[in-house]
Amino acid sequence: MNASRMYYEDVSQLVGNTPLVKLKRVTQGIKALVLAKLEFLNPGGSVKDRMAFYMLKEAEKSGQLKPGGTIVEATSGNTGVAVAMYAAIRGYRAIFTIPDKMSKEKIDLLKAFGAEVIVTPTEVLPDSPQSYYEVAKRIHSETPHSYFVGQYQSLKNPEAHYKTTGPEIWEQTEGIIDYLVGGVGTGGTMSGVCKFLKEKKPEIKTIAVDPVGSVFYDYFKTKKLIEPHVYMVEGIGEDMLVETMQFDFIDDFVQVTDRDSFLTARRLAREEGIFAGGSSGAALWATLQIAKELDDHETVVVILPDTGARYLSKIYNDDWMKEKGFILKDLS
Repeated sequence: MNASRMYYEDVSQLVGNTPLVKLKRVTQGIKALVLAKLEFLNPGGSVKDRMAFYMLKEAEKSGQLKPGGTIVEATSGNTGVAVAMYAAIRGYRAIFTIPDKMSKEKIDLLKAFGAEVIVTPTEVLPDSPQSYYEVAKRIHSETPHSYFVGQYQSLKNPEAHYKTTGPEIWEQTEGIIDYLVGGVGTGGTMSGVCKFLKEKKPEIKTIAVDPVGSVFYDYFKTKKLIEPHVYMVEGIGEDMLVETMQFDFIDDFVQVTDRDSFLTARRLAREEGIFAGGSSGAALWATLQIAKELDDHETVVVILPDTGARYLSKIYNDDWMKEKGFILKDLS
């Protein structure tokens, strides 16, 4: 913020410093204090603003991203939105690849910021030439003066959360935190936050949340890779191991179904007035299972990654929920 005038230079200065909010109604019967970290209050509507803005600023400093350049990334939507915002602020061209299972709202939002979007098939192997990872790599190799963000490979991803999200949670709770719960996609958020919190208080329990069909849960439990299958919750889980998922800082994993993720997100909106996405529902569902077993002197923080506005055509649409078999009748 400008020190002498009450304004910000641009929206990038609004990233971070998201609030913690006590959950009261969804936690009825639970003794522990459950606090939600509202990451969807970042300007781009998700936790991915932190990582994307941090990585792009670092790329500018190192000279990898130059004025007039093109930014390329494979995204499930939220990272793309953050990158597209940054590109708009700084005058870059942005090109994204995105799997076809992602919501129309996300694709339209990327285009609203002026980005180019290539939709790729979901049901292909990660190393298929058609996968959104490989298509993005090809575009990068064919585009002069382009910078590939690489959120799944770059350790700048967890570093962003080690430097920002972790310290914020520690300061906001004044160190009185016993459990941290959050979903994992790239793993950057949880890896960075958990590393910071473990350094401050080694006894903190860190719990990662993974959808059924993703590879992370089974790999953590057995050190074996399962054959992944398609799941509908967006933004968490993965069909391959990625460098930014640092298992050493995670104490345990909880698996969650699409149905539990979506219905819990809808409960969060109707019972707490917090409008968040399906990955937030997944994290909250896991949090509630953990918190049931805790005492009144214990504190749990759950990270809510993105806004529900990106899922109005899906998890907040009764027709879609009925079509997919998640509900039997209107819940209004």
